[in-house]
Amino acid sequence: MKKLLILASLLALLVGCQKSAQEQQLSPVLSIEGGQVQGVSADNVKDVFVFRGIPYAAAPIRENRWKAPQPVQPWKGVYLAKRFGNPSYQHIQYKGGYYTEWGYGDEAPFSEDCLYLNVWTKKPGQTNAKLPVAMWIHGGGYREGFGTEPEFDAQEWAGKDVILVSINYRLGVFGFLTHPDLCKEGPNGASGNYGIMDMIAALKWIRNNIAQFGGDPDNVMIFGQSAGGGAVKTLCESPLARGLFHKAVIMSSGGLTVPQAGGQSAPAGLNALQVAASNTKAVYDWAGYDTIEKMRAADTEVIYAAGPLYNNATGNAGSVTARPIVDGYVSLKSFDDAALDGSLADIPYMIGFTMNDSRDMTEGIVAFGQNRKDKGGKAWAYEFARPLPDDGSHPEVTVRLKGAFHSSDLWFVFKSLQHCWRPWTQGDWDLSEKMLTYWTNFAKYSDPNGPDGGVWQPCSNDNPNFMVFKLDAQDNEASEYGKTVRELGY
Repeated sequence: MKKLLILASLLALLVGCQKSAQEQQLSPVLSIEGGQVQGVSADNVKDVFVFRGIPYAAAPIRENRWKAPQPVQPWKGVYLAKRFGNPSYQHIQYKGGYYTEWGYGDEAPFSEDCLYLNVWTKKPGQTNAKLPVAMWIHGGGYREGFGTEPEFDAQEWAGKDVILVSINYRLGVFGFLTHPDLCKEGPNGASGNYGIMDMIAALKWIRNNIAQFGGDPDNVMIFGQSAGGGAVKTLCESPLARGLFHKAVIMSSGGLTVPQAGGQSAPAGLNALQVAASNTKAVYDWAGYDTIEKMRAADTEVIYAAGPLYNNATGNAGSVTARPIVDGYVSLKSFDDAALDGSLADIPYMIGFTMNDSRDMTEGIVAFGQNRKDKGGKAWAYEFARPLPDDGSHPEVTVRLKGAFHSSDLWFVFKSLQHCWRPWTQGDWDLSEKMLTYWTNFAKYSDPNGPDGGVWQPCSNDNPNFMVFKLDAQDNEASEYGKTVRELGY
């Protein structure tokens, strides 16, 4: 009997190894910046390969801290891209909020060494395939989050013949810190916006390398949600990003700030940079790091904690810049001002929000649609209005994660519902398929309807058309705007 049990165990182990080998089929070896790389087969979607944790720049640590991304360090041999790279250093997520929603736990350790990207594709090595490309920018208030959260599983995108690239970028004080001494050493007297420069470096990586993965560098879409949507706005204004992408999707990050009667949006001048840099210097001088050399030599934890410690110890409202700023180099003006004066990237746009997001977004999105029409362009608007189902199995979930809450649409845009604890219905899967198709159509054709057109019309003052995504069983009370928005349905 004992021998039979041992034999059965060995047989089960052999079957498991064979299954594992099948699940981890290797891609062709590709030659990219840095060296050779090989990916592995995706978990669920046939013929899709994923390349995880590819470095797209040198580690932004020590002497590279608070500098533009530096060229990637070459590696020897074939880099087996089967593990995701480090997210940017940030605080640990708490139970009951998005931690519960996304099911964090398998991510790589947080680190300043975070400039990694991931590629999902069906055509690795087919340099003439010319598949459209989408680059995803995660949200999190510019202070948290990472491109490999479970809801961003992109194999369904690749299954729709769109190559998806997700990225990690520097966050918080590591990605956006300003300082007078950094302004002196930086181009054109600028500092901050290092996280935005990371995104631009990733776009340049796509331009130079994506053909190896079967992609078309001349058909690139950028999209992001919340702070990621804000980053998309910054990229659409930035002269340094011009020509690196060809369409954009802004998710849950507002629209155009509607000016008060008789006025325009207030310009975000360089005075804001000077004030922010001065505030940062006060914080780090207090902490004993009164030169950039000392700040670059300091431990990660010290740099991260200096701002909160300063506030607690002094009672002053000192602040350290931790988000994009108009710096005169990466960013010359606000998104609003660029839209109004016509210097915004002249490309097609999709823009929208979830039902629980601020209703103030509606007016701004319609205003943006009108602005695009005035400039000879188009913007398609949407609202996600499906309150997410809840079976009560997670009582720690807070009120802000009820209904069609901020970020709830991400499961649907990526069709990654299988990673979530919620009791999805067949209607949810159908809605997700519909949204995935619209988003990938936009990546392919610059029109969410596809090449032959359809019911989703661009938005403007005269035609405030919003595609409202909800279940067939929902009534119109889920998305009432009176006469403000024309609901197209789905």
